[in-house]
Amino acid sequence: MTTQVAVVTGASSGIGKACALALLKDGWKVALVGRRADALQATIAEAGEHASHALAVPTDVSKDAEVAALFATVVKHFGRVDLLFNNAGISLPYTLPGDMAADTWRQAVDVNLNGAFYCLSHAFKQMQEQSPQGGRIINNGSISAHVPRPGSIAYTATKHAISGLTKAANLDGRSMNIAVGQIDIGNVASDMTLRMTQGVHQADGSIKPEARMDMSAVVDTFMTMARLPLSANILTVTVMASQMPYVGRG
Repeated sequence: MTTQVAVVTGASSGIGKACALALLKDGWKVALVGRRADALQATIAEAGEHASHALAVPTDVSKDAEVAALFATVVKHFGRVDLLFNNAGISLPYTLPGDMAADTWRQAVDVNLNGAFYCLSHAFKQMQEQSPQGGRIINNGSISAHVPRPGSIAYTATKHAISGLTKAANLDGRSMNIAVGQIDIGNVASDMTLRMTQGVHQADGSIKPEARMDMSAVVDTFMTMARLPLSANILTVTVMASQMPYVGRG
């Protein structure tokens, strides 16, 4: 059992929820972050006997002031930050570049990129200043951090940028015992990917259903990263449904 402290963004549903619950079960103290307090509390209720180690911190990660307050709250409550799972993000409907409104573009950038940076920045600062120094940051990238889906220019651009955040922060954190890695996930079974079973746009112009994998595959991969000693780091890892069209996509 560990007494380490984790912050998980986007923790009220999907990947964030599943990983937050896994951390709690593993003995971590976990700050669960999302925009809706009721959804965060519902997630904590699912933790059962481990719920006493959970803290709900409603936060809009696209607002730097709220993210600063988030980390101040976590440190006040738990004393330090050992792990950030930088998971919060949004996806958008199929949209061609010429049809995308500027406001829609900014929304994707504000949450997926700016929000990820704000959380990384405040976590990095805390890990730099705390004693003992150091910690781990895991960014949620995507298959789209490598290759795009049709009609996904905003999502793809932000996820490519996450790869840059990961590599630059990992380099900058070396001397401070801060390890930064990235998990790139493809087609995990969740409410967000339900449409994939009905059919999604393919590179050849067709619309076809795609295979999905169980959430446990993502959780197991994430926990492998989270449990590593800070002397080791998984810089990038891809976990995906075996039958999904990734290799050869594009």
